[in-house]
Formats: sequence, C-alpha cells, structure tokens
Amino acid sequence: MTPRDPHDADAAVTDSAAPLPPRASPVPPEPQDGDLDPVVDPVVDPVVDPALDPGLEGGGDTGDTVLGRRFRALTLGIVTVVSLIAFEASAVNTAMPVAARALHGVELYAYAFSAYFTASLFAMALSGEWCDRKGPLAPLFTGIAAFAAGLLVAGSAQQMWMFVGGRAVQGIGGGLVIVALYVVVGRAYPQRLQPAVLASFSAAWVLPVIVGPLAAGTVTEQVGWRWVFLAIPVLVLPPLAVMLPALRALPPSERSAGMNRRRILLALAVAAGAGLLQYAGQDLSWLSLVPAAAGLALLVPCVLRLLPEGTFRAARGLPSVILLRGVAAGSFLGAESFVPLMLVTQRDLSATAAGLSLTGGGLTWALGSYTQSRPRLEPHRERLMGLGMLFIAVSIAAVLLVLIDSVPAWIVAVAWVIGGYGMGLAISSASVLLLKLSRPEDAGSNSASLQVSDALGNITLVGLSGVLFVSFGGGDIAATGSTASHQPAAFGAVYVAMAAVALVGAWVTTRLRSVTV
Repeated sequence: MTPRDPHDADAAVTDSAAPLPPRASPVPPEPQDGDLDPVVDPVVDPVVDPALDPGLEGGGDTGDTVLGRRFRALTLGIVTVVSLIAFEASAVNTAMPVAARALHGVELYAYAFSAYFTASLFAMALSGEWCDRKGPLAPLFTGIAAFAAGLLVAGSAQQMWMFVGGRAVQGIGGGLVIVALYVVVGRAYPQRLQPAVLASFSAAWVLPVIVGPLAAGTVTEQVGWRWVFLAIPVLVLPPLAVMLPALRALPPSERSAGMNRRRILLALAVAAGAGLLQYAGQDLSWLSLVPAAAGLALLVPCVLRLLPEGTFRAARGLPSVILLRGVAAGSFLGAESFVPLMLVTQRDLSATAAGLSLTGGGLTWALGSYTQSRPRLEPHRERLMGLGMLFIAVSIAAVLLVLIDSVPAWIVAVAWVIGGYGMGLAISSASVLLLKLSRPEDAGSNSASLQVSDALGNITLVGLSGVLFVSFGGGDIAATGSTASHQPAAFGAVYVAMAAVALVGAWVTTRLRSVTV
C-alpha cells in the first residue's frame, strides 16, 4: 500500500530533479546523472546555534518536534488524511466483491482496481508540476475534493461502469494528495524532522490495516456496501480545517512559469499504456497481443522521458533512489497478492485466516519506518535500505517453504513480519533520500517521480507475477475454484521471481550514495 515521482534530467522534458524545502538563494547545480555529491546549501541546511533554536540539542521546548506547538496541527492533519486514504484502501477490498455482484458487473471487477491505479499515476505527475509552480495548497485540496467526489460516485453507482468511473475519480484525488503531502513535508518541516514525519505516513496505515477489513465487513453485512464509500467523505472535513492555517503559512512557490505540459502529456501516455497492459493481462490470448503492443509502445518511451535520466541503469544518486522505490514496492506486492490465494487453495485455510497472516507485516512496516527515522542512524541510511531489501527477499523466499505440506502455515505470518520491517526501512528511507538529494524548487516533480516509480513497479511486477502464475498452471485453480486443485509450481514461480527482484533491489542500494569525481 504504498504507496507513491517523476524526473527527467532532460531539460526538454522537465526542469526538475530533486525534492523539498523551499527557499531561493544560490541554488546548487543539478547533479549530472547522479554522479556528484549533493551540494549543501547553507540556506536550506543552515548552521543554527542550539541556544537560539530550542528544537536542537540543548533546548527543551517541544515546539520544534513534530507534535510540538509549532507543528502539531499540521502533523495531526496529515496523519488523519493518510489514515482515511489507508482505511478506504483496506476497506474497499472487503466491499468490492459484494458491490460487483450487486451491480451485475463481475466481469469489470478488475477494472475497479486498475481504474484507480492508472488515474492516480497520471495525477501524481500533474500534482508534481502543479506543486512546483503554484505550491501544494491547491493540488492538495483539489485532490481531497476529487477523492471525496469519487467515493460519492462509487457509493451511489447504479451500474458497474459508473462504479469504475467513481474509482477513477478517486485515483485522481489520491494521486494529487500524496505528492502534495510530500511537498508539504519538505516546505513546512525542518530537515531534521522530515524523517519522523515521513515515518508517520507509514504509521498512519497501521490502524486502518487492522480495523479496515473488519469494519468494512460489518458495515457491508449490516448496512450495505454503499456506506463503505458514502461514509468516508464526511470524515475528510475535520483534518482539512485543522491543517488549513498551517498550509496557508507555507512560503510561496519560487516558480511562476506555467506547468510543463509535455511532462503532463507523458504521464497521461504512461497511464494509458499501463491501462492497456493491464487489459491485455486479463486475457492471455493472441488477440491480447494487440493492446499489449500498443501499451508498450506508449509506456516505454514515455517512462524513459518521465523518470530521471539513468534510472533504469541505476545511475548513482537520485536515479537509483527512484528505481529502488519501484523495485521494493513491486516485488513485495507481487508476492503478497498471491499469499492469501496460496494459503486458501494449497493449505486449506479460511479466507479470514489467510488475510490475518499478512497483518503483522503492516505493523512491522510502521516499526521499520520508525527505526529509520532515528537521528543516530542517519549516517547509515543506505545500509539500512540494503538490509531492508534483504529482509524482503528472505521473507518472500520463506513463503516458498509453506508449499511443503509438512511446514506449518504460520511460517507465512513470521515471514511477513520480517518483510514488513524491511519495507519500512526501505520505503521510508527512499523518501528521506529523495528530499535530501533534491533542490527545493524540484520537490514536487521529484516526489511525483518517486510515486510514479512505485506505481509502475506495482503494475509491472504484479503483472509479471500474474503471467508466471498462469503459465505454470495457476489457471487450473482459477477454473475450479476448489481447494482440491494444488498447483505449487504456479505459486513457486511467483515467489522465486519476486525474491530475485528483491535481491536486485539490494544491489541497487549500493548505488544510492553519490560520489565525487
């Protein structure tokens, strides 16, 4: 659940390349291909006398902590917004099957998910450009309004196509919001507090992950599936009121030029290409090659221009940070998507028990995010990320053991505790590094690049997992729907591939630190 950053060193495509704080004073030159050490800007990273700044060591005022007087309202507002989005994401999985049957649109079931995903992919790039030119306030509030409107459309839908449309509007809102929140963190909080704030993003998922499915199931059974969607918009208003004064106090954007329309069109083409690939992946037939080819024709060249130069060859610095985000998110989700199905069909567990086996991963994800936020670990951030990727690889590989009947099924729960901790270390640290390596005026577009990489990693690697699953006989399980259909090779192919991708991610972490030439 992650979440979810575009950048291109090619000036014709984007004039950005870095994340956060805002200020204008001498702006250091942009690293070429990520091969130079980030230059410390004395205005962005001022040397402050602890005696003059109570938030530094030696001071006792809690006003300069994330929950101190200065930042309390903004922090609570951000956490609440993220929690509501997280609750919706976890609850919708429970309500979706009932909604699809009630609307007689089971054949469009997958598109209710993909519509959100592809729309958010486009909105992330749009939000990055919007934030860089106009500041985060407008895209943040527009995104929250769109998210709420999408919930209302989905909850009141009378036909499945209308429901899918509502999910797409939700995706636009979610994409605008997540990038704007990253920019808010960079502009509103001093650099020493940013890791703690970003850790709160992960922590905000903990309670929704635990409570969301149970609450959504109860509401669906007792009141109706529509209220899972219709009740959330009302809850969005309080955090907006709490955050508004702090958001209005943010410094204005330094750029006055119009948005980079070419970049936005590239993002639109990437979203369209991803949608076509998802459509083709639903039906592995010769006819599906046509939308697959069209999707690749749109996706590949546009992604190369949308992300920073050197991303796919793991150039040192920012490009590798952005690449790692997609590798980490995609490998973990690609494996996780098939864990409940494997436990139900291969080990005869109930759907509830299979879902609960993943709960521990959500808790340790927050713990890993908290761990990386500790100031004393800052000099070891790249090593923490490497350790996190190794944890992810080990956890995915451990799930393979459960395909052996003599191995207890609870091994999955233990494995996902390890993998969740690794995700917390890697994902949150990537966000911190992105801010550290970015120039202030590039915060929006770089944050959007990180989110785009996350989304593309999910699309690509979850899609690859699906192809491997079907190719190794998983289609027999889907056809019979019975626990009597055992196809361990299908699940084994998925887990081996995703563990291998996670190991590649561990290598990418050796490329995160820029070097002086």
